[in-house]
Amino acid sequence: MTDAAEAVRAERSGGVLEITLDRPKANAIDSATSCKLAEAFLAFRDDPELRVAIVTGAGERFFSAGWDLKAAAGGEAVDADHGPGGFAGLTELFGLDKPVIAAVNGLAVGGGFELALACDLVVAADHAQFSLPETTLGIIPDAGGAFRLPRRLPRVIAMEMMLTGRSMDSEEAARWGLVNSSVPAETLMDEARRLAQRVASAAPLAISALKEITAATENLGVEEAYAYIRSGSMRTYESMLVSEDAREGPRAFAEGRKPTWRGL
Repeated sequence: MTDAAEAVRAERSGGVLEITLDRPKANAIDSATSCKLAEAFLAFRDDPELRVAIVTGAGERFFSAGWDLKAAAGGEAVDADHGPGGFAGLTELFGLDKPVIAAVNGLAVGGGFELALACDLVVAADHAQFSLPETTLGIIPDAGGAFRLPRRLPRVIAMEMMLTGRSMDSEEAARWGLVNSSVPAETLMDEARRLAQRVASAAPLAISALKEITAATENLGVEEAYAYIRSGSMRTYESMLVSEDAREGPRAFAEGRKPTWRGL
């Protein structure tokens, strides 16, 4: 079995961090691997030079099979310590103010699907499959699936997937808007990197403010959301409004040049 230190690779290219789960045969996640993923996501969060992350799985068959059932059978508890970001290092990393893109290269099963659901954007290979089979194993998808999936899909479709464990292919996921795009497998990482570069070209403080606002207001009505952002309690949003970047954007547009973002 691959050592946890070798199961997670983090490689940076400019402002983009690529995190690869490489744990043959199914990229399953035990508590040690989850903690290594948490280290990678926390390093991403805390590095001011990094703007966006891509998380993917090694190989062509599995993005991730989720919780390592062999580890569970060997005694790892359902509520084992998975690190400060929750299962897979991201599902409970609340307050992360930078975007994460899932590049789903194959089967996203159980906790693997929950990892993808915790990302901001999802690009899927055309052979990818998504499922939450936990009820067929005597458990439930409580690493975010039970909360996030009914917010992404019509409730009856989400409940069908969770109650029966049935799989959804990449094409259907794209139709429902569960993924941003379904692309040929050989172009998956190119597409994820193009999307990452587009995100990275935007103003970093504006990106952080957008994540702050969407997280705080997604369950509010429009009038309540307006009241909330006008309350002065949104620290990043308030900083963005008076930032140098907020002046640089219109100035660069008027001068016909690309803006130079400082994150200030």
